[in-house]
Amino acid sequence: MAGKVVLITGAARGIGAETARRLAALGAKVALVGLERELLEATAKDCGPEAGAWEADVTDWQALETAVAAVKDRYGRIDVVMANAGIAATGFVRSIDPAAFERTIEINLLGVWRTVRVTLPHLIESRGYCLVVSSLAAISHAPGMAAYAASKAGCDAFADSLRAEVRHLGVDVGTAYFSWIATDMVTSADQHPVFGKMRSRLPGPLGRTYQVADVGKAVVAGINRRAKAIHVPGWVGGLKLFRGVVNQLSLPITSMGAKDADQAALDDIKARGAEASRPVGPGGAAGFDSRR
Repeated sequence: MAGKVVLITGAARGIGAETARRLAALGAKVALVGLERELLEATAKDCGPEAGAWEADVTDWQALETAVAAVKDRYGRIDVVMANAGIAATGFVRSIDPAAFERTIEINLLGVWRTVRVTLPHLIESRGYCLVVSSLAAISHAPGMAAYAASKAGCDAFADSLRAEVRHLGVDVGTAYFSWIATDMVTSADQHPVFGKMRSRLPGPLGRTYQVADVGKAVVAGINRRAKAIHVPGWVGGLKLFRGVVNQLSLPITSMGAKDADQAALDDIKARGAEASRPVGPGGAAGFDSRR
């Protein structure tokens, strides 16, 4: 990775920041794009003098184009793009705040599309690598996560089509699938009065929280080998092979658990209003508020 220019969206915190630090330690020149300017700049400082930070909302064409142009001007090339920016809003379809649902799709799916569209000419020029961050939620679709699951399943499908489209141009495309990772987003979701309880009932590995460092290691290794898929933990790759069966077999169980949670969500919204289904965590709040 030494000397490679890597552009990462959603790089102010969590998985994006962890990956940036690890890549910089290997000699990569990391270009950090996202919101939360102070955190973004602090992460860039951690990554050394070759790193740069550009504040941009991935759903804003002009801001994203300006940031990418600035990255190209500074480094002369872009070798790797990690489309990582994302938020999560918890809520049932019949009661979630519509603005929170639509903003989740806007950032997680359309933000990936915009990121890829704006950076793709540079990846074609460098015969580079694009990593689209999807999720275990693209494989296993839990109640209360319709917005997040739909957006990440869309990322999964988008990356598959993109991979076939750009292979002849020398660009490789990977998709990352992560389970529950100890980020601010997941920690905040665990504190939600309804959905934290739902997650606490998940059995075995499905309910376990994995460390951000595990993801950072796996992503850096995956980028280095231009991997088609990255899974954290590894069993997610096996589950992916049986995604249709998994969702059918789990439906009776998840439906039973959803019955009480559905009513609890209605009660929570009655008590707290739209606040009950706002995107979780400080990163989610920044993404939700950035266009309001």
